[in-house]
Amino acid sequence: MKYFHESVETMPVEKLRELQSEKLRKQVKHVYDHVPFYRAKMDEKGVKPEDIRSVDDLRLLPFLSKADLRDCYPFGLLAVPKGDCVRIQSTSGTTGRRVVAFYTQHDVDLWEECCARALVAAGADNEDVVQVAYGYGLFTGGAGLNGGSHKLGCLTLPMSSGNTDRQIQFMMDLGATVLCCTPSYAAYIAEAMHERGIKPEDNPLKAGIFGAEPWTEEMRQAIEKGLGIKAYDIYGLTEISGPGVSFECQEQQGMHVNEDHFVVEIIDPDTGEVLPEGSRGELVFTSLDKEAFPLLRYRTRDICVLSRKKCSCGRTFIRMTKPMGRSDDMLIIRGVNVFPSQIETVLLNEGYAPNYQIVVDRVNNTDTFDVLVEMTEDKFTDTVSGVTEQEKALQGAMKSMLGINPAVHLVTPHTIARSEGKAVRVVDKRKLVSDSQWKG
Repeated sequence: MKYFHESVETMPVEKLRELQSEKLRKQVKHVYDHVPFYRAKMDEKGVKPEDIRSVDDLRLLPFLSKADLRDCYPFGLLAVPKGDCVRIQSTSGTTGRRVVAFYTQHDVDLWEECCARALVAAGADNEDVVQVAYGYGLFTGGAGLNGGSHKLGCLTLPMSSGNTDRQIQFMMDLGATVLCCTPSYAAYIAEAMHERGIKPEDNPLKAGIFGAEPWTEEMRQAIEKGLGIKAYDIYGLTEISGPGVSFECQEQQGMHVNEDHFVVEIIDPDTGEVLPEGSRGELVFTSLDKEAFPLLRYRTRDICVLSRKKCSCGRTFIRMTKPMGRSDDMLIIRGVNVFPSQIETVLLNEGYAPNYQIVVDRVNNTDTFDVLVEMTEDKFTDTVSGVTEQEKALQGAMKSMLGINPAVHLVTPHTIARSEGKAVRVVDKRKLVSDSQWKG
């Protein structure tokens, strides 16, 4: 089984653009007629639904931001009667108000089909056993892959995250062949299995679908080696639907965007200008056929590159790179842009596990930049000189990568708390915005 929906996934690009344009015209009218907040934004920009005739006119529409979604909490962007909705999902709410996304049954079906496509692209069919170790509940990870697994007809193990002993027991006893979770938890499961003496060739897994947090190619290779699998990336946002907005195929050279359901753009994050294919910029999504919570030109803040280069898998959907960081959570330390993924790349290249934490503070008006790194068993030393030597080597490698010198602190194995959900990689203690600014 190579495709879940072959006629769509391999559709000629010209036909795909026609389909997108047809859906976009209907969606813009739907949003304009039923969402007063967005109608006001369009009116302010002087744009009417009839002005949008094809995807080429998309740039005429205003952007939506996460701030808009929070300001409209809870029902301000709902485009259908509440009685037509069957579910909500929500962001984690780590900053500001939560974002609540609504779904009709049609929206749930659409989302689950996108996740089923991701499973097939990773080599799954209805004979597979899919272990879903993403969190369930308001978080979209568990619900999305659970539904996609059902849609494909797989035996589904709805494990949720945590209880690693039980994860490993069910994986081994029930013969799980596909693991779905965050990459940090996949790495933790691999570590836990190693500690229990379970070799990669002894577990039944053949593939993993990992997302919901940044991870590097080096981490992919470490997970593949630790679990004896092929590891695939998946991308999504609660605001757009959840995981499955885009997915990797077996070529593993970027994630195919489900373009029959979403239009994707790359913009300059500072000016909002649409950038040509191949440019690095901020990812923007438009939902083409969601009913309850359709977002037009939603700014994700993820930094990516798009490519229409022909893919050996036969899919014609455009591909997006793994997010290279975010335009809003990028750290600026002493005037230098720093992405946590750069730290992870250095650690894995130097033979360390991706168990680290960045701590940034401001002392006497100067930024401090500390990186705590867990020693692996093969690098462990209890001598002061040995630790100092390793810290200096890592510091030099990080300075070469970042252009800035961090203070590296090696800590003993298992000192840094493992995450069974999204890993907290950054602790920024600086007070960069005054109370008066927060209060407007």
